[in-house]
Amino acid sequence: MVNNQIIGARDPHLAPEDLDLVALRENLLEQRLFRQEQLRQIAATSSADAPPGQRAVPQAEVRVQLAFCARMVLADVDAALVRMDEGGYGACALCRRPIGSERLAIVPQARHCTRCQQVREAGR
Repeated sequence: MVNNQIIGARDPHLAPEDLDLVALRENLLEQRLFRQEQLRQIAATSSADAPPGQRAVPQAEVRVQLAFCARMVLADVDAALVRMDEGGYGACALCRRPIGSERLAIVPQARHCTRCQQVREAGR
């Protein structure tokens, strides 16, 4: 995922110029389309689809939670695409250090490096 370079085990971080932004952007755009379609499908499902006599409340609650999560991921993906366009992609929003290449390969919309993300999650 780097410009004809192999990232050695000694440095798991990438400089912004080393990132394969094309592949990461394609991944983000695919995620964006997936979440948009997911939201369309959730919106198209209605509680009227529930069989008569069955409670639709639990199904509606699940749809609301799924839609909330899909919107959150979609917002993160859109923000990552903006960071790419503005040149800030790949830097942690808190400590400004590079986000590890392994993390970006798995979570291309990541805003924080692994260490800062762990600190944020521990504070919740």
